Amino acid sequence: MDNFKNDNEIKLVALDMDGTLFNDEHQISEGNRGAIKEAQERGVFVVLSTGRSIMTCGEHADSLELTSYLVTVNGSEIWDEKRELVERNLVKSEFIQWMWELSQQHQTRFWAISTDKMWFDEMPEDIHGKEWLKFGFDVDDDAARELILKELEGKGEFELSNSTLKNIEVNPFGINKANGLKIVCNRLGIDMKNVMAVGDSLNDMAMIKEAGIGVAMGNAQEVVKEEADWVTATNNDDGVAKAIHKWVIKD
Repeated sequence: MDNFKNDNEIKLVALDMDGTLFNDEHQISEGNRGAIKEAQERGVFVVLSTGRSIMTCGEHADSLELTSYLVTVNGSEIWDEKRELVERNLVKSEFIQWMWELSQQHQTRFWAISTDKMWFDEMPEDIHGKEWLKFGFDVDDDAARELILKELEGKGEFELSNSTLKNIEVNPFGINKANGLKIVCNRLGIDMKNVMAVGDSLNDMAMIKEAGIGVAMGNAQEVVKEEADWVTATNNDDGVAKAIHKWVIKD
């Protein structure tokens, strides 16, 4: 597989953030920074493809001196190199209301992302007065999580994933990191076979499967490792840098 995949010239690197680019202290290592810098110097686009919003990933993109697009909120928003909005996909406010009520029914922690704010275990008085990008459930109890998943699946309206084994992330149906990257690639004139995508959780699965080279972190969920072309080191051991050196820089 390594020899076959080496035929793919990587022109764009898509990186998840939490559990991937960040170590467990939510820091970007010098090893990862150096590899990203070298990739960009070689003309490779480096794109953060994250469940985070522009509000919580923009500063990290700036610190890395990234010169390309951002795929945020699992693909619900796409931003260009000038941090101008390219595309936005909203969750209907009545669905947000319903999911909030579902979280109350099961007594779970939750979070939500509107276009102007992150909400944690609280919601605005007028849910319908906001534009919504994502809702998330944080559920310790496995049985409760399964019940919530079945309720969500029954609606047939949502793209369901996770960023940890204990949470559920909800985007509009068909909105995921892979589709976000396809839009970016189309604008840059790049084929998905020339993309390397790196991640650790279910919200990375689509881009890992559809990229030319899909890389799972050493700390990734097992189902993600099974779908990946290659497994790198963990997020605490410069896994992103190792993947860039192997598949992009090839030193």
